[in-house]
Amino acid sequence: MAVDRQAFTILGASGFLGRALVAWLESRDQLVHAVTRASLPALLAARRPAGHIIDCVGISVDSRACPVEAAEAHVGLVAHCLAELKFDSFLLLSSTSVYAHADATHEDAMLSALPSDPSDLYSLTKLAGEALCLADPRATTRVARLSNVYGIDMPAATFLGEVLHQGHVTGKVVFRQGPASARDYVSVAAVARLLPAIASTGRHRLYNVAAGTNTDHAEVALRLHAITGWQTSFACNAPTVRHLPIDTTRTDTEFGPTCSDLLADLPALLALGQEAQCSPSMRHMAA
Repeated sequence: MAVDRQAFTILGASGFLGRALVAWLESRDQLVHAVTRASLPALLAARRPAGHIIDCVGISVDSRACPVEAAEAHVGLVAHCLAELKFDSFLLLSSTSVYAHADATHEDAMLSALPSDPSDLYSLTKLAGEALCLADPRATTRVARLSNVYGIDMPAATFLGEVLHQGHVTGKVVFRQGPASARDYVSVAAVARLLPAIASTGRHRLYNVAAGTNTDHAEVALRLHAITGWQTSFACNAPTVRHLPIDTTRTDTEFGPTCSDLLADLPALLALGQEAQCSPSMRHMAA
């Protein structure tokens, strides 16, 4: 069956999510314009039609260390894109971390943050970018809030990326959060499948993209030890950090469940990670 070709512009195409999106779209024979930070000024200056834009640009390191850069990536760039680009749709990638202080995790939940708390800076800049998109009168300007995305070549700055990096390098993993801590993990394969669909056909303006269930650190530690033999432990007095499960009803109803299962995917993820360390030329195969 022939696939209708659409044009997609991926901002931040050299990053973890950007590379996965480009690979997925090209495998579906879509027209893809991969834009890196270096080529972004030329795109803004050209003002040519960009099709469906997916904005993957973001600060993945601790935003407290580079607040101005975070604000520029999460807010300033969004403002420039909305004002200067011609598009069929614009999809901003945000984060489910915005629910950290919330009593519910559906897309219309009331959110709160404390501007004087440096740990809330990331969420505040993400929310400012969201507000710009949702205030835009064009109905095809949308936001996707992503949970913790895992996959080959995930950034070492992420929680799971750091854990796997520790294990590969030292054969040991020390968790800095307690065993009862829990996170929602969604696979990059599921994200790469869902985002173009949300961008091009979404009926709503805001979506959660997550597994919908949390995985305890204790479960991750046990699974890693069983697969690899790594020594896993928890730091003394490590805090317990648990959040409410992410409500994925809207996304599941419209596009189907993500079917992400970190514990089931860990053997393949670890094998691919080891291959990537031994042979950089294989990284594109794992995407």
